Amino acid sequence: MGAVSEEEGFCAGKLPWEALPWIPGLDKETPSNLSEAIVVAAFLVCSTPVYGHVSPMLAIAKHLSKRGHRVRMLTSSRYQEAVLRAGLEFVVLPQGADYDDRDLKSAFPEAFGKTGLAGAKTQLTSVFIAPIPAQFRALEDNVGSLNPDAVLVDVMFFGALPLLLKPGSRPPVLAVGVTPLLQSSRDVASFGPGLQPMPGPLGQIRNVLLSGVDRVLFHNLQRRVGRITEELVNRRPNISWMDWSKLSDQCLQLTIPKFEYPRSDLPANTQFVGPVLPDSMEDFQEPAWWPELEQGRPVVHVTQGTIDNADLGELIEPTLQGLAQEDVLVVATTGGLPISEIRGPLPGNARVEAFIPHDRLLPHVDVMVTNGGYGGVQFALSHGVPLVVAGDKADKPEVAARVAWSGAGVNLQTGKPTPAAVAAAVGKVLNEPGFRAAARSLSTEMGQYSALDAIAATAESYVR
Repeated sequence: MGAVSEEEGFCAGKLPWEALPWIPGLDKETPSNLSEAIVVAAFLVCSTPVYGHVSPMLAIAKHLSKRGHRVRMLTSSRYQEAVLRAGLEFVVLPQGADYDDRDLKSAFPEAFGKTGLAGAKTQLTSVFIAPIPAQFRALEDNVGSLNPDAVLVDVMFFGALPLLLKPGSRPPVLAVGVTPLLQSSRDVASFGPGLQPMPGPLGQIRNVLLSGVDRVLFHNLQRRVGRITEELVNRRPNISWMDWSKLSDQCLQLTIPKFEYPRSDLPANTQFVGPVLPDSMEDFQEPAWWPELEQGRPVVHVTQGTIDNADLGELIEPTLQGLAQEDVLVVATTGGLPISEIRGPLPGNARVEAFIPHDRLLPHVDVMVTNGGYGGVQFALSHGVPLVVAGDKADKPEVAARVAWSGAGVNLQTGKPTPAAVAAAVGKVLNEPGFRAAARSLSTEMGQYSALDAIAATAESYVR
């Protein structure tokens, strides 16, 4: 598994980080004072301070607040303004867990100087395991002061594990799956490299062997988590630390069954609630070239998401170069970077902006080229848009593999494709109608779900 879930996000790029107006659930109807709402219950919402985790968790928190509940959110200081603007109570994670996801290399210099397996293990340890004690202490403090009816945490917030292991009473803990389903299964390969299911007995044998290799390779991480929980609550987990959501009262996976590998051993506590999709942005000003979207040429959108866009040469530049001579309109977004960051002249068929909200752009798009963030991919699929995915970091290989497995797109199996590879994949998706048919089928199923309402109903079922 990779180290950091650098989520694609819910828009084609980003606005200034201080504003974060595209986070789902943020709108002008937010009560300016919590007393304006009729408080029915109290909920504590906790998020790993990474954008792709905070965004859906904040949307969930905001939705609970709009239903009249008291909601407190625990995350990093970098997201304080967004949480307060949503009308929620905010508590900052303590030192040791409060980092800025915009510059993880500075926050964890020892973790991002390595590559390969050693780098992945060091990054997992620094970004997700080392903060467990600080996360747990903050959890305990806020459980004590808020007395919540339930605690909702994203699945990479491992500070919830010692709370589940601790003897005695505790509030219900609801794990929210903001990444592809992490839980191990006899029917799927170990999470990380993006291997699709292999049917039959041979597939199960493969999965057992891979699980054994995984246990060996990441044995030191499991031991470290065990030592941490033993120091905190005098208990060690009897399952893999990545499987902790199996111990939760409910695991609420933010997708639909059709976009996740089938598992005969899916735990009874796990339910699919559909993706958290963003609100519409009413005040977006269309650029002057916007009418070109309706002039008949296929529209190809390319994005590197909201975090993983420091080097536009990874995906945006190869896409622009590869499609420069094709009869398509290429719409690229830089994730807030100046357009001048794109090296070389812009092709005549390219239109580049720092930010375009996906809810406005995707209805016009025929193919989306992306680095594979879980949220952005599902937002494209909710619009029936097929994909070309180039992702090799964090959970992106798993997202790309699910896109290919579902038939809704092409997995380039690299994070830095060549222009020719991108052009070939885009041509394949445009010319073979099966990709769009699969994407539309997923869109139809997603339309039958309302993630925020389902999560709220589950949380409210625990109200005392």
